[in-house]
This record gives sequence, structure tokens and C-alpha cells, in this order.
Amino acid sequence: MIGQAFQFLRKHNEGVLATVSGDRPQTRAFQAMKVDGTTLYFATSVQKAVYSQLQENPNAEFIVLANKVSVRCGGSVDFDVDDETQRWIYDHNEVLQRLYDDYSQMVYFRMPVEQLEYYDLRPTPPVVLHANLNDGTVHEGFKGSRYSK
Repeated sequence: MIGQAFQFLRKHNEGVLATVSGDRPQTRAFQAMKVDGTTLYFATSVQKAVYSQLQENPNAEFIVLANKVSVRCGGSVDFDVDDETQRWIYDHNEVLQRLYDDYSQMVYFRMPVEQLEYYDLRPTPPVVLHANLNDGTVHEGFKGSRYSK
């Protein structure tokens, strides 16, 4: 299931990134620029609120929804992204190239995924799985009153 979830994220990289500002959640449309193993990579500008929010509180979630399947990832971000990865992200994203003259004008961050939820509404009952990547546990989530144990 974990491999299937990350394969889904590679194919569907546009979603919503949630951060915290004070005691309030903040969400915005975002792209996962690269998925490497169980780590998601992103790019932004130091002038954007998302950057200062992540500097203050690095806890974040990213969710993608497509064709009645959603994958939600949570973890703590860090801004330690090597130069080769930064260049790759810039070179492989036409939106960044349209908005910025050079890859060095942005800041890059990565989120090693600690928690993951895979939710597939296509079958009956739906598939709802929660995974803790830190300890390797996976358990089923609530599927509705008709399918609760």
C-alpha cells in the first residue's frame, strides 16, 4: 500500500499543502516537485508566507485527490536540499521556469513522510489505510457504519 500511495503521488503531484500560522491552519494549492522514495520535495519563495510559516513550525501535511483516491502525507519539513536536486526540480518544472529566471531564486524544502493515509472510494467497501512510516505500522481506518467492525 505504501508503494502504491507514492506511485499515486508521482503521477498526481498537484494538491494542497497545509502549514500552521500561530494557532490556525493555512492551506494553499501546491505541487510536489519530486518524490524520491518516501520523501516529497517542494519549492517556494522566501517572500511567501508558506516559507515563514515553515520556518516557525516545520510540521506540514500534503494531500492529493484524483479519481476518488486521496493520499495525505504528514511530516516535518527541512530546507536541507542539495544543489543537484534543486537544479533537477527547476529543470523539470515549466511553471518554475516561467516564474523565475534561475533555480537559485527559490528556496527548496523536503518532507520525509512520517504518516500517510491512503483512501480509495472506488471499491465497496472503500480502502482506508493509515501508515506510520517511522515504526512501519499500517492499520485500517473507518469505512462507514456499514463496514465498521
